[in-house]
Amino acid sequence: MTLSAVEASVARVRGAGRRAQEIATWVQEFDRRMTEVEAALAGIQTANGEIAGIAGQVNILAINAKIEAARAGEAGRGFAVVAEAINELSRKTAATAGAISENVRGLSGRISGLKADAGKISAEAGAVRSEAAESDRAMEHISGGLKETRSGAAAIASRSAEVAGAVAAFAPAVARIGSGVEGTATAIHETRQRISELIDASEIIVQEAVGLGANSVDARLIAEVQAAAEAIGKAFEAGEARGEISATALFDRDYRAVPGSDPPQFLTRFTEFTDRVLPAIQEPALALDPRVVFCAAVDRGGYLPTHNRKFSQPQGRDPVWNAAHARNRRIFDDRVALKAGNSTAPFLLQVYRRDMGGGAFVTMKDLSAPIRVKGRHWGGLRLAYGFDG
Repeated sequence: MTLSAVEASVARVRGAGRRAQEIATWVQEFDRRMTEVEAALAGIQTANGEIAGIAGQVNILAINAKIEAARAGEAGRGFAVVAEAINELSRKTAATAGAISENVRGLSGRISGLKADAGKISAEAGAVRSEAAESDRAMEHISGGLKETRSGAAAIASRSAEVAGAVAAFAPAVARIGSGVEGTATAIHETRQRISELIDASEIIVQEAVGLGANSVDARLIAEVQAAAEAIGKAFEAGEARGEISATALFDRDYRAVPGSDPPQFLTRFTEFTDRVLPAIQEPALALDPRVVFCAAVDRGGYLPTHNRKFSQPQGRDPVWNAAHARNRRIFDDRVALKAGNSTAPFLLQVYRRDMGGGAFVTMKDLSAPIRVKGRHWGGLRLAYGFDG
């Protein structure tokens, strides 16, 4: 056995060791990515749960629309037919959401099985990497014969082939999972769009039914919130006339974050002014009906500068408590808040799930009317209250 033969064997063993380490690293990375896929599916399941909740809201809207149409008498008969159709669509949407959830659960189960297998191979790949490193060190102190060197190289190559075979077996399954996740995400996105369209249509029906003159709590509160919104516009105009605030400051959209606030709070050039002016108009609205939860003005960016006193507590260290009790000076850029702040219709009646903090939600009606200052649209006054019964 010559020295050149031994060196050649050492080189081959080291090359096999490097390849084994590369394959082992890939397998361990695959195990980590499977964990990320599990997390992504959990996120999809959560989003689908939200869709199911929204479908429930649509159902409530449709029922409310039928009630209002019935109160409107003959003039609301057409709305009752449309409301029934929307009710049926919401039930189908809920069924679709349930089917999507079932598919996601199935994918999650298959991924869990694949991840378990990947974990086993990952552990074995770690052993291959360790053995490859030990073999590399041993080659530096070779004192045996060429036969032992070749035997060690063959063992490492065999283990590398096993790992490579396992990786190849996983590849089609991973491709199928990726395709399934992508298809599910697309279906959820399309369902969200259809739900949003259903909600918009239902809200229009409710508004039209109430606008026909039905004698209801909604009709009474609509008149109250419109009057309060008009009073706010006049108060803003009076403040501008007295020189307390300029038109530029009143329509300021430069939201400056309050340092250390959690959830984030913001200040604008008109916040101090609204803190002085709005409580006198907003606080009495809480006594309009026992079901009224809050009455607060928002600008067109969803910024709520001055809330009711009970929701304007100083923030503490607990962000969950803050979310429920320190809701002033916050930006609410959700669908309901932005529609309330940007609607120029005489009134807007919406239904939504109010986030109370800590994972708690309450289904509410949101009634709003536009606030105008010298004909210029500033935002809207929101009045939130619960359902009958």
